[in-house]
Amino acid sequence: MDEISLFQKKMQDNNIDAYIIPTCDYHMSEYVSDYFKARAYLSGFTGSAGTLVITKAKAYLWTDGRYFIQAANQIEGKPIELMKMGQPNVPDINEFLRDYFKNEENKALGFDGKVMSTADVLRLKKYLPERVKIISNTDLVNLVWNDRPDIPFSIIYKLAKFFSGKLYSTKIKDVRAELANDNIDVHIISSLEDQAWLYNLRGNDILHTPVFLSFTAITQQNTTLFVDNKKVDLTVDKYLKENEIQLREYQDIYEFAKTLKGKRVQIDFNKVNYEIYNILANENTIINKPDPTLLMKSIKNPTEIKNIKIAHERDGVAMTKFMYYLKTNFGKIEMTELSLSDYLEGLRRKNKGFVDLSFNTICAFNEHAAMMHYSATKESSAKVEKKGFLLVDSGGHYMEGTTDITRTFALGKIDDKMKTYFTTVLKSVIALDQAVFLKGCNGLNLDILARGPIWKLGIDYKCGTGHGVGYLLSVHEAPNGFRWKIVPERNDSHEFVPGMVTTDEPGIYLENKYGIRTENELLCVEKETNEWGTFYGFETITYCPIDLDAIKPALLTKEEKDWLNDYHQKVFDIVSPSLKPEEVEWLKEYTKKI
Repeated sequence: MDEISLFQKKMQDNNIDAYIIPTCDYHMSEYVSDYFKARAYLSGFTGSAGTLVITKAKAYLWTDGRYFIQAANQIEGKPIELMKMGQPNVPDINEFLRDYFKNEENKALGFDGKVMSTADVLRLKKYLPERVKIISNTDLVNLVWNDRPDIPFSIIYKLAKFFSGKLYSTKIKDVRAELANDNIDVHIISSLEDQAWLYNLRGNDILHTPVFLSFTAITQQNTTLFVDNKKVDLTVDKYLKENEIQLREYQDIYEFAKTLKGKRVQIDFNKVNYEIYNILANENTIINKPDPTLLMKSIKNPTEIKNIKIAHERDGVAMTKFMYYLKTNFGKIEMTELSLSDYLEGLRRKNKGFVDLSFNTICAFNEHAAMMHYSATKESSAKVEKKGFLLVDSGGHYMEGTTDITRTFALGKIDDKMKTYFTTVLKSVIALDQAVFLKGCNGLNLDILARGPIWKLGIDYKCGTGHGVGYLLSVHEAPNGFRWKIVPERNDSHEFVPGMVTTDEPGIYLENKYGIRTENELLCVEKETNEWGTFYGFETITYCPIDLDAIKPALLTKEEKDWLNDYHQKVFDIVSPSLKPEEVEWLKEYTKKI
């Protein structure tokens, strides 16, 4: 019996008519450890975003435009229908379940409340008929996943002020000041990145995201960290005691929540799971508001900014060495998507301060690059042996910060249209990079600068143009980003503030042909203040050549050529001192003025 059929049998045994399996852990993390990959286990779809709904007769998978191609391939032959989010005539999950239960009596919807956000469940309840019974305390996945991985375990380590730039004592004082403004008695933080930032602690519970599973409760008098105590060694235990941080076991958060009565409790509905909310809701006044730490950690302090630039300089050396290896050896030695990914990882691991990759490297040749979040496997890894584009989206975590860079390389002779598309993407990158804007603008105001050149071709890309980047935390960080419309589940529309780091990564993706993306990271900086107001702009902090072999100079304006020439001169100045003589000579050619 296949996984879906077995699951449907368990639903029948528990009198459940439809069941939701999201891609979440107990903290609504974007990336999750293997224990929480229930949707991938049941559906076979391995992308980072998607929700599976299983009914008595069929299963349905919702995912966004980044994964349409990948999802269709991975669920082929299974009793699962792909629901392409945002496409015409495709209902969202709430609409689907509303219609599914419309004429049904005495029916039940099930899910595990610990892996569903409060926001999602409250939104769903508005759609469902009141007669539908909701069962939120049953984890049916455990009943069918016999070899389910263990809950992740890693030892927690401390980040010195040399790297963090700000002590826990200062951060908690700032948080408590904000809570006092709203007369909050208790604030519960679920976000793993926010807790890691607050405490200046890191872990390794999620692959490529240096965090640890925990909850935090803050009052004006006490801070309590709920975490597996075995993850706390003597050094960190001493640190917690010195800072008067109380330690309790990870699962105690639910018992703690039961003790709160008559309190003003602040939680973020998008981050706190429904099980915690359900315990708190009847006895307390609930304030739904983003964690104060969310904005605080997105605005990098001077120490973090200095360190982040160092991380990018080291990362730029690795990427440039990779480009040299690729360009000088292509067609001479055997290369595959996987072997190139491994080679690039090896270069990064040689860098001082390297901790880990910041996400699984996307190394995609030709048609594979049309899948925005393609990940090569032993079965799918293509040989890089004919002409076309190789797209490499990668990054690293360093003690000095986190990097995210994409470059698309021309291999062999490419045609005029490919050069036109590549150059158009470059024009989009430059347009956003050069933006000067009034204080108060956000990504919604600026996104069209990047999409404009691509829209003129009658083409669009089904994702945001850029996202915030954490400091030795998640490579995707709210609340800043670039997007042309508000997407409710994405908190990325906050106004830009100097110190925020955001990616600039427009692209063109042609199914079954190729994909093109160029990505730099931008630091928001103040440009000037005058009688018209305060103006902000961006500083590029990513340092790696943009492939001149794929550029059509005639399509670039003089201003755009000047930008590219200045950028390449900066890349050469920063990167060349760390290269071998033959690499320096090669780099001169790939950073020459056009």
